[in-house]
Amino acid sequence: MELQLALDLVNIEEAKQVVSEVQEHIDIVEIGTPVVINEGLRAVKEIKEAFPSLTVLADLKVMDAGGYEVMKASEAGAGIVTILGATDDATIKGAVEEGKKQGTKILVDMINVKDIEQRAKEVDELGVDYICVHTGYDLQAAGENSFEQLRKIKRVVKHAKTAVAGGIKLETLPEVISAQPDLVIVGGGITGQEDKKSVAAQMQKLVKQKALV
Repeated sequence: MELQLALDLVNIEEAKQVVSEVQEHIDIVEIGTPVVINEGLRAVKEIKEAFPSLTVLADLKVMDAGGYEVMKASEAGAGIVTILGATDDATIKGAVEEGKKQGTKILVDMINVKDIEQRAKEVDELGVDYICVHTGYDLQAAGENSFEQLRKIKRVVKHAKTAVAGGIKLETLPEVISAQPDLVIVGGGITGQEDKKSVAAQMQKLVKQKALV
């Protein structure tokens, strides 16, 4: 089980500062969609150069031109790129094909997919590396979470690893871990805390303990 830090509401310099505080306690650093929109793929490049031992995920939420988008993100240093599960199979296939050429993993984000079990089954057959259930900011505000969705996809996904994102905090992490995802994605649960390093360390300990069981 791995721990991913999601950076959404920062610029490049702020991102570097946050990662420098918690780098020893995370496996993957995510350059979130807002950062990519504001800063471009330069953010991916600079974080990878500053922290070469970490895997960098480019949260592009690709909906079209999968192969091209994965190629450009890979050139910037991304080790993982996100594609939306709501897109068509051809886009996902193009992303997977390019990902294999580049040595880049593909994470399919199931945000706003209506029949999540059926779509997870379909996406799993396309050769992606991760399938992620994700409660977005707007639904988190309405009190929703991804835990039940995670259990649903765990029932049907046979090949890909599973990931979970959306509103995960230190106090809710044990519930997340009990559903056994391969990747736990945390944003504000770390970045919004005063002592980021301590919270990340505690989260890492929980994640790694469960991975050893």
